[in-house]
Amino acid sequence: IVAAGTGVFEAGISKNGQTREHALLAFTLGVKQLIVGVNKMDSTEPPYSETRFEEIKKEVSSYIKKIGYNPAAVAFVPISGWHGDNMLEPSTKMPWFKGWAVERKEGKAD
Repeated sequence: IVAAGTGVFEAGISKNGQTREHALLAFTLGVKQLIVGVNKMDSTEPPYSETRFEEIKKEVSSYIKKIGYNPAAVAFVPISGWHGDNMLEPSTKMPWFKGWAVERKEGKAD
């Protein structure tokens, strides 16, 4: 889970940030599949910002590639845990998110 709030995400992805530590730990422990929940989308400016989601997706993808994951095989999902957006069913507040698709050795998975 990655927080989308301004400053919070940047702290997590910084050199000694928790986001980096958790991703590296997962890889080191042999976790083969990841789903990245981009949480607190209600706290972005503007709320539920597609631009902010894509920015975070790009930054996290760049880092996880460096440690050994294939970003094309990682699902990214924008969520708001507090409001329940995209938790159990698609959110009307993020109509730009059409679901996730990842690549597998066998081909694409939707």
